[in-house]
Amino acid sequence: MLLPQTDEELITRIRNLQLEFSVGVLPEEKLAKQPVIISVWMSSICNWRHDSDDIDAYVSYADLVERIKNLSQSGRHIDLVETLAEEIAELAFLDPRIVKVIVAVDKPAIILEAEGVGITIRRSRET
Repeated sequence: MLLPQTDEELITRIRNLQLEFSVGVLPEEKLAKQPVIISVWMSSICNWRHDSDDIDAYVSYADLVERIKNLSQSGRHIDLVETLAEEIAELAFLDPRIVKVIVAVDKPAIILEAEGVGITIRRSRET
């Protein structure tokens, strides 16, 4: 989880977005899509008080959700959840206001004895 570190930092988040992806290195994972749970925390800097209802002034979580859905529906197979997380981070950085992002990717169905397995990455915009 990413928390604001200053009064100017705003965290936009997507929690537990469940989509079907073709992801994994096991033979059975290459045959069919499986559920993947994605959470994203995006940090942007806002130099004003948050008293505006102007949607264009803020980062849109809906835009990122749409991009992730398009990735899911692309039909492309991705071997590693690490690769999927990196691609989602890059999709977040398409909004130039994003300065940091944390992406968590979990596969809830691959190990029956576990609620889920996965990874979490943190990336900062290159300057």
